[in-house]
Amino acid sequence: MSSTFIIAEVGVNHNASLETARQLIDAAVAAGVDAIKFQAAIPELVATSFAQKAGYQKQASGGDESQLEMIRKIHFPLEVYPILKATCEKKGIIFFSTAFDMTSLAFLQNLGQYLYKVPSGEITNLPYLRVIGSYGRPVILSTGMATMEEIATALEVLEQAGTKLVDITVLHCNTEYPTPMQDVNLHAMKTIADTFGVAVGYSDHTAGIEVSVAAVALGACMIEKHLTLDCNLPGPDHKASLEPGPFRDMVSAIRNIEQALGSAVKAPSPSELRNKSISRRSLVASQAIKAGEAFTANNVVAKRPGTGISPMRWDEVIGRTAPRDFEPDEFISL
Repeated sequence: MSSTFIIAEVGVNHNASLETARQLIDAAVAAGVDAIKFQAAIPELVATSFAQKAGYQKQASGGDESQLEMIRKIHFPLEVYPILKATCEKKGIIFFSTAFDMTSLAFLQNLGQYLYKVPSGEITNLPYLRVIGSYGRPVILSTGMATMEEIATALEVLEQAGTKLVDITVLHCNTEYPTPMQDVNLHAMKTIADTFGVAVGYSDHTAGIEVSVAAVALGACMIEKHLTLDCNLPGPDHKASLEPGPFRDMVSAIRNIEQALGSAVKAPSPSELRNKSISRRSLVASQAIKAGEAFTANNVVAKRPGTGISPMRWDEVIGRTAPRDFEPDEFISL
C-alpha cells in the first residue's frame, strides 16, 4: 500500500435497513475511503441465549435483552451481502465483511470476498483462524483485549494454515466503545510492528478523529473507523462512530499527514527556497566606511536580505581592510 488504507467500518450501523446501508456506502464513497466493511453473522451461531451484553452495549441499547436478542435485531440475513457487494462494486469501492461464525465465513468465501478480517473476539478462536488462514488471502488481524503472546499464536496459526506474514496487517485496537484516551496506548502499535515484523494499523473506537491521524503519523498503514449516519441512533456502535462530515474530515487529515511525513531527508523544500534570501542575512556596513579602514564589529552588522556575504564568514571579514568606500547598509565586499 502506497498510502494509508482507510476502512469505513459500517458494521451493524445500518440497523438492518438496506436503505440505510446504501446511504452509508454513499457516505463512505464521498469521504474517499478505500474500503467499506460490514459484519456478517448468524446470531444463533455467535452467542448462547444466556450471553450478556458488554457494558457499552447495555448503555447504548439497554440491559434487559440478551446479547443474542441484540444480534438478531441488528444483523442482515446472509442473502443481503451479495446486494451490498454489488452496490460497492458499482460505486468503485472495495467491499468486505467480517464473519462472526463459520457459516458466514464460508458464505463470504463463496461470494468471492478477497480480504478477510479477524475481529478482536476471534483472535483466540483456533478453528476460525485456521479456516481464514487456509484461504491464503490478505488478512487483517484485530488485537483488542489481546496479549503479545496471543498475537504471536494467532499469527503462527494463520501462517501454518497458508497465509504469508507479508499478507497480514495487524491492527492495534481497544474494544471499549468509545475508548477512553488514557487507554489508547498508541505506542503499542510500534511494539507490535517491531516484535513481529508485520504491517500495522489502528482500529479506532475513540470518539474523535485525532487518534487515527496520530496513528498514521506513528506509522499506521491502515485505519479502520466506524461510520454512522447519526451517532444518536439506537444500536451498540453508533456512539463510537463518526458521522459523514467528521469522517470526511478524518480522511482529509490523514491524506494531509501522509504528504507532511515526507521523505525523512532534511533539505530545503521547493516552496521555501524562494524565502531563503529574504529571511537570511548578509554583512553590511552599519555606518560609512572609508577605503583602507578596517572592518570591525562597530562598522559591520548582519542584516537582511541574504544575497551578500554570509554572517557565517564574520571571522574572515572582521579585521580585513575595506577595498573601497561603503555607505551605511551597503553590502560588504572583499
